[in-house]
Amino acid sequence: MEITPLAGFLTGVLRDAVKTSLALFKVMVPIIIVVKILKEAGLIAYLAAPLGPLMEWLGLPAGLGLAWATAMVSSIYAGLLVFQAVSDATLTQAQVSVFAILVLIAHNLLVEGQVTKRCGVSFLGQNALRFFGALGCAWCFKASCEAFGLFGGPAVMLWLPPVQEAGLAAWALGELKNLGSIFLIIVAIMALMRTLNALGLTRLLERLLTPFLRIMGIGPTAATITVVGMTMGLAYGGGLIIHEAQAGHIPRRDIFAAVSLMSLSHALIEDTLLLALIGASPWGTLGARLAFSLVVTAALARWAAGRQAAPVRAA
Repeated sequence: MEITPLAGFLTGVLRDAVKTSLALFKVMVPIIIVVKILKEAGLIAYLAAPLGPLMEWLGLPAGLGLAWATAMVSSIYAGLLVFQAVSDATLTQAQVSVFAILVLIAHNLLVEGQVTKRCGVSFLGQNALRFFGALGCAWCFKASCEAFGLFGGPAVMLWLPPVQEAGLAAWALGELKNLGSIFLIIVAIMALMRTLNALGLTRLLERLLTPFLRIMGIGPTAATITVVGMTMGLAYGGGLIIHEAQAGHIPRRDIFAAVSLMSLSHALIEDTLLLALIGASPWGTLGARLAFSLVVTAALARWAAGRQAAPVRAA
C-alpha cells in the first residue's frame, strides 16, 4: 500500500516525538519521584537554611530562601506556593523582581540538570552556572534598581497557584497529565520543525540568527533549536538537542554554548509572565535575564574555545 506524503509526514513526526519524549521521560520520571520523597520527608527546609544570608544580601527577607529552595528542587509553581506562605505585603516591586530572577534562572535543577547531562554537558557545571548565575543576575538587578531608583513601589500580586490536592494518587495523576502535556507539545514542535524544513524557512532563520548567535559561540546548526529552548523551555530545547546530537547533526562545541544559554534564559515568555503575576516587573526581569545570559554565555564560549585551542604540553 502506497504511503501518502501526509501519512509519511505524520509518521515521521510521531516517530521523532516518541523517541525524544522517551529520552526525556527516562530522565524526568526518576527525578520527579526523588523530588516527591524529598518534599514528603521535609528535607527541602534543611536545604533552604544556608540561603537565608544570601536572601538578606539581596535585600530580601531571609524566609524567601525556603521558597527559592523549593523552586530549585521542585518547580516554579511549588516555589510560588511557599512564596505565598512566607511573603508579606511590604515587598516592593524591585524585591519581588529580584526573587523572580532567582527563580527564573534556577528552578527544577534536578530534572533539567539531567536533561542537560543527556545533551552531553556537565550536570554539576550547568547547575552551578544556574545557581551562581541567578545570584549574580539578581544582584546586578538589585544594584541597578538602587542606583536609578527603579521599581520602588509596592508589588501588586494578581495571582498565585492554587494549593494542590493532597494524596499520592492526586500527585501521580497530576504528574501523568504534565508528562502527557509535554508529549503533545513535543509533537507540535516536531511538526513545526519538519514544516519549517520543508518550506526552507529553517535555513532562512539560521542565516538571520547566525551573526547574532556566532557571538555566543553557537553555530547555525543549533540556531533554531536554541530559539525553541529560549522561548519554549529547557526541557523542549534540550530534548531537541538530544535528538539532533544522537543523529550527529550538532558539533559538541555548539551543544555546550547552546545549553549554557538555554540554562540561563529559557521559557522567556511563559515564565516571565508567570512571575509578573506575583508583582515582578516583566520588562525588568526579562531584560536583566536576557542581557546577563548573553554576556555570560559569550564569555563561557570563548573560554571553552580557548581551552580546546590550547596546545597540549608533552609529559
